[in-house]
Parts: sequence; structure tokens; C-alpha cells
Amino acid sequence: MSSFVLSKLDSNHINEISEANNDPVWLREYRKNAFVIFQQLPPEVSPLYNKYSDANKMDPEQITFSLSSDSTIPDFVKDRLLEIGDNPSIVQIGTNIQQINIPSDLKEKGLVICSIHDAIKNHGDKIKKSFEQTDSKRDKYIALNNAFFNSGIFIYIPRNLILEKTIHVVSSLSLDQTSVISRNILVVEESSKASIVQEIYAPQATKQQAYLELLDASISPNSQFDLVTLQAMDETAVNFSSRVARIERDGRMNWYLGLFGSHLSRYKVDNFLNGQGATAQDTEVVFGNKNQSYDLASNLIHNASSTIGRVLEKSVLKDTAKSLFKGMIRIEKDAHHAESYLSGHSILLDKGAKSDSIPGLEILTNDVKATHSASVAQMDEEQIFYLATRCLSKSDAQKIIVEGFLEPLSRKMSYQVRAWISYLIDSKWAGRNLTIKTDEQLKAMLEVEETRYRETDTFESHYKYR
Repeated sequence: MSSFVLSKLDSNHINEISEANNDPVWLREYRKNAFVIFQQLPPEVSPLYNKYSDANKMDPEQITFSLSSDSTIPDFVKDRLLEIGDNPSIVQIGTNIQQINIPSDLKEKGLVICSIHDAIKNHGDKIKKSFEQTDSKRDKYIALNNAFFNSGIFIYIPRNLILEKTIHVVSSLSLDQTSVISRNILVVEESSKASIVQEIYAPQATKQQAYLELLDASISPNSQFDLVTLQAMDETAVNFSSRVARIERDGRMNWYLGLFGSHLSRYKVDNFLNGQGATAQDTEVVFGNKNQSYDLASNLIHNASSTIGRVLEKSVLKDTAKSLFKGMIRIEKDAHHAESYLSGHSILLDKGAKSDSIPGLEILTNDVKATHSASVAQMDEEQIFYLATRCLSKSDAQKIIVEGFLEPLSRKMSYQVRAWISYLIDSKWAGRNLTIKTDEQLKAMLEVEETRYRETDTFESHYKYR
């Protein structure tokens, strides 16, 4: 099969994918069942959010897939790989896993980094549960991934491994303008600790490309996992990502999300707090300009007692950019003493920019702390005037106000992540290419960010006035 178009997917394509990858029988049936659900579901499952959705900005006539895409590494990715050096890493170019690096000492300790196809063959016992727990009915694009994934990554952190080095995951669409449906599975075993930095890129193209991802993270008891995602795709591309974390007793999941590129970004994050004492923190930063659109959903599902959930999202929008933030806190009847906070805040730099926030609560028990907040505001002209009297241009004044707006949120991140996000925001503001490159400017930002401190807990300061 050379290529197939998103608008014309059928069961024959599933058979071709399964044959090419030599899928086991259970996976072939899994794909077929998911395809039936994909055909039945609308782009937005919830009628509450349907009128706000921009999912139709993805053109199914332009999105094409292939089992074998161009493996040429774009130049901007080559530069980034030189900086990563000998750190644990995996590089995905289109459908190809181009490079994997696992230091010998970590390999001996049981760290696994491989393609999803190798994982199905060699680590089926570790990942089959992830497939079984992924419900295609939750979202049309989850069903699409379950049926047609043609690439992906598997990372396994063994029990009691405290990983000091960050694992780098670099994903870029290929130069031949084909799209990718990627199934990424992360398993963190008991009493282990690890962090991943995921960078998503797309080269310039003459037609729309898509990086469609389903990312599943299993966080075992007493383990901690940090996942930083920096999305810097070209604005001709679209990026759909459905993410799930299942967090067991005393486990901790930290999501850090920075969205800057693509024409349309649609991210859905579900945190299932399944064990007593489980914690999930989701910190999201969005910077959109021109005609970009960001559709974010973050849900906290408390299934056990004494669990803690935090979602903190901030959007900065210029020109005619749009953002939609929606989320739900659901506290089940057995989740006593749960604490949960959900917030979405946007600042509009131009009159054409637009933002909507739709947070919600579903509380089925008592003796809990739960609250949400949302706000959308334009730039304060008095602040602009005040900074102008200090000899700052309007653009520089806006930039300083934006930095102050994001300041409380950025303090939730490590100094290195703060520096990367500041660097990408600065690049976008100046019209430079969106990629992480350690130049003099980034070095200066790292020095500044390393001296900053953490703020008091946002949830506590918000809840005490309720």
C-alpha cells in the first residue's frame, strides 16, 4: 500500500496495515472493532462542546498516510539531535523510528525504549493491558488511533529505577508530506522515577499534514513521572493528541504542555486517579497567533480517597487566534478527602482573538475540596500606557505583560522547562523558526530561570476564599 487518504479509510486498509506489521490475532480484531466505533462517532462526542469545536479545520481530503514514509531527517531536527547527545532518546521521523539511544548501564537495569511494533512482538505482556483499557467510545480520534496506528513508541521504566537523565523523544513529520498516526505507550513500574521531554515538529509543506497521537501512561504505586511536551510544528500542520494517565496508590503524574505551532491543536488529557494518595498535575501554556486554533480538554477523575488533582492552563492569543479550554472534575462516591482544582485563563492581545473556557464539576460524595476558575480578558490599555511612558514600544510592553501573566504558571515547572518555553515564546514573538537551539539567548534564559523560586500552591490560595 503506497498511501491512503483519511476521508477514504475502510476495512481493507486495516487488513493491509495488519499484514504489513504482522499483527497478532488479538490486535487485528481490536483494530476492526475500533474502526466500527470510529465510523459511528461524531468529531465531538459531547453535545455541550460541539458548537465550539474546530475539529473540521483538519481536512480529511488532504491528510494522507503511508506505512513507509520518507526517512530523511530535516535539518532543524539534526541540530537538535546534536544537542541531545548521548542522553537516552528515541527519534521518530514520519512512520520511521530513526534512532534509539539507551546507555549501556540503563539497558542493564531494564530500561526499554523501542518502537510500538517491536513492543508488540517482544513486550506484549507489558502493553496489552494498555490496549484493553483504552475505550474507543470516549472519542472519535481515540477510535481512529486504535484502528489505524501506523507508528509509535514504547518506553518502560522498570521497578525501583530512579532515572537521573531525562529521556528525549523527538517526533517530526516527514518531508514527503505524509501524516502519522502514532500509538505511544509509557509504563512506569513501582517505586521508580523518570522524566521525558517530548518535542513535536513538522516541516513546511504545501498541503496539510497531521500528527495524530494516542499517548497512554501507566503510573504504578509510589512512582513519579514527568512528561514535558513542546509542540512547535509548522502552521500548515494539525496536531491531535489524546492522552491518558492511570495513576495508582501514591503515584504522581506531572504533565507540562507547551503549545506554539500548528494550524489546529486538539489535546485531550484524562487523569484517572485510581489509587489512594494518587496525584496528577497538568500545567499547560498556549501561545497562538495568526489563524491558529487550540482545543484543550483536561479531565480529573478521582476514583480513590485522598487523591489530588491540579489543572492550570493559560493561553496568550494574538491576531485572530482562538482557544477553547474545557475540563471536568469528577469525584466518585468512594473518593473521600479528594482535592481538585481546574483553571483556564486567557489573555487576548488583539480584538480578533477569541477564547472560551468551560470548566465543570461532578461531585458524587462529600468531605472533599473542589473548585474551578476561568477568565478571559483583553490587554489592559492603562498598563500599556504606563509602560510606554517608560520608553517601551507597544510590542515590548505587551511582551512584558504576557511574561507577568504566565509567571505564576511557569513556576510550577523546572527551570530548564521554563527556559525552553520562554525561548519558544520569544522565537514566535520575533517571527523566528520554532525549534529549541542552545544559542546565547537560551543560555541567558537558563541562567535567569535557575534562580527563580516556586510560588505557594494556587489551589490553596483560591479555595480559602470560596
